Amino acid sequence: MLREYPLGKRLALLTDLYQLTMAACYFDQGMAEEATFSLFIRKYPANRGYFVAAGLPEALSYLETFGFTEDDLTYLESTGLFQGRFLDFLKGVRFTGEVYALPEGSIFFKDEPLLEVSAPVIEAQLVETFLINALSLQTLIATKAARSVHAAQGRPVIDFSLRRTQGSDAGLKVARASYLAGFMGTSNVLAGKLYGIPIFGTMAHSYITSFAHEIDAFRVFAKNFPRTTTLLIDTYDNVAGAKKAAQVAAEMAARGERLRGVRLDSGDIAAISQEVRQVLRDYDLASVGILASGGFDEFKIAQVLAAGGEVDSFAVGTKMGVSADAPYFDIAYKLVRYGGRPVMKLSTGKVTLVDKKQVHRHYDAEGRMEHDVIALRGESAAGRPLLQEVMRGGRVVRPLSTLQESREYFRSEFDRLPERYKALNDPPLYPVGLSPGLKALQARVAQECAQREVG
Repeated sequence: MLREYPLGKRLALLTDLYQLTMAACYFDQGMAEEATFSLFIRKYPANRGYFVAAGLPEALSYLETFGFTEDDLTYLESTGLFQGRFLDFLKGVRFTGEVYALPEGSIFFKDEPLLEVSAPVIEAQLVETFLINALSLQTLIATKAARSVHAAQGRPVIDFSLRRTQGSDAGLKVARASYLAGFMGTSNVLAGKLYGIPIFGTMAHSYITSFAHEIDAFRVFAKNFPRTTTLLIDTYDNVAGAKKAAQVAAEMAARGERLRGVRLDSGDIAAISQEVRQVLRDYDLASVGILASGGFDEFKIAQVLAAGGEVDSFAVGTKMGVSADAPYFDIAYKLVRYGGRPVMKLSTGKVTLVDKKQVHRHYDAEGRMEHDVIALRGESAAGRPLLQEVMRGGRVVRPLSTLQESREYFRSEFDRLPERYKALNDPPLYPVGLSPGLKALQARVAQECAQREVG
């Protein structure tokens, strides 16, 4: 599974400078005790009420292969910032710690750890930037994609975002994360190769306009791809294009072939889809599907369906691929335990939950999610524990789920989330509380910190 992300050691420098300067200070002071960092999302973006965990295989692959190359160290020496003793120390640094994490596809909520890392403090500090980067983007996209799938009410949704995602790496991660969250497939051919995701595509308007007549473009495409023919019919006029598609469908039928669908990409999709559906009925083409594209996300999908749109599937691109309405999470990686003592941050609005933790989920009589409790990891508590040990001694300790297994796990978990929390606009807050043990420790450490540091 980890071969999915063959990162090697070349990404140790993909970090913020302050990770290295802090590490140098730890080294100077001989600080090498175990530190636990908790990675979590502090608050919900507008209209979000849940998150979908994604990106764990990439994070673990990075940790397993973490290390600095000679070129890395030569570069660091050239900056003039670091002493030779520290650079010599970095030659042998590897990640040797443990990781507890939510399985990919998990539904989780704000303040709940997505992942907790325990390792000697320099190791745990140096990996912060990459872990936030890897988990944040894929969780962001999986959450957005899950909302789009939910809005489609069982209709297939396909990722068409590649041309407008922020770079090739993001394009691959978007394809993977959206598939995990229920998309049928992607237009991204490399993602299809790397991750085994089904690939889909139709044609561009440039293809249509390169022919002297629209119907000629349709005929050539049907000739070359008779099993997957979906015709883009809005280049000149949707209704006229639908009638030409019907003519090509009849020609295909005479050859023992079938037109799979037509694609709408502009205008009032709800109204146009109704007109096109009527054309298809008039030509006895009930089996021909209508695919809609063009600026879709969960909000536009819901709008089109509420207006009576007769759409069978959706191609969702830019707005999902960049999570346009919520393009980032307030995600953090905070020290919660060091050298055997719980630690916390008291900054206004950013108070952290101390120590190593576990999340316990409770269900109602019908098996639906009811509430979660964040507890100390060793604390006895009811409910299903969500965080799993996935790494010990710097090595993965259990087989990770395949992408297909994570996709199925997400679907089973999402089905157990009550509908009210899936609302696209202003969902209620899912109840997440603290265990008695965590509450007590939190209060004690807060008081100690205030007395010691504030007076």
